[in-house]
Amino acid sequence: MSSLVPVLYYGGFTILFFFWIYGIVSFALDVKNKIIPGLRAYRRGRNEHPPEQQSDQPEDREGLY
Repeated sequence: MSSLVPVLYYGGFTILFFFWIYGIVSFALDVKNKIIPGLRAYRRGRNEHPPEQQSDQPEDREGLY
């Protein structure tokens, strides 16, 4: 019985360690493959189209009065 406890203890921590590493690697791959390309596309889109100055008033305001 006493030799079973360390086996379960280390076996449990090995399984938890596997899921912990899996989470870290999955997060790193998501950042590499989704977040960074998305940010690059967003910045590229912003650089191609400079923001246009929009007024708060409609263009045909004089025609309304």
